[in-house]
Amino acid sequence: MSEASETIFSKIVRREIPADIVYEDDLAIAFRDINAQAPVHILVIPKKPIPKLADAQPEDQALLGHLLLVVQRVAAQEGLTQGYRTVINTGEDGGQTVYHLHLHILGGRFMAWPPG
Repeated sequence: MSEASETIFSKIVRREIPADIVYEDDLAIAFRDINAQAPVHILVIPKKPIPKLADAQPEDQALLGHLLLVVQRVAAQEGLTQGYRTVINTGEDGGQTVYHLHLHILGGRFMAWPPG
């Protein structure tokens, strides 16, 4: 897969294509996944285009922590009181298909293990 900085997610951040946005702040945006794998499936992305987790730099430490707090906030907002799964796919073997770092929030049903 290509790691171009221009992705569908960067277009969502710039509002060039529509998305069902459920949360936004200065650093991150969260929106419903159009290919939902659970009753609740939301993606949390940084506005800064980091292609994949392996590309994050030491100066991204605060941003990465912020993304996890956004996951927590969005999960609560969505009523995921019985739990949820947070997934970061990294690289081709990790199942990453869009090369803009994103965290999946999956909930609303029991999550089996192993995931696949």
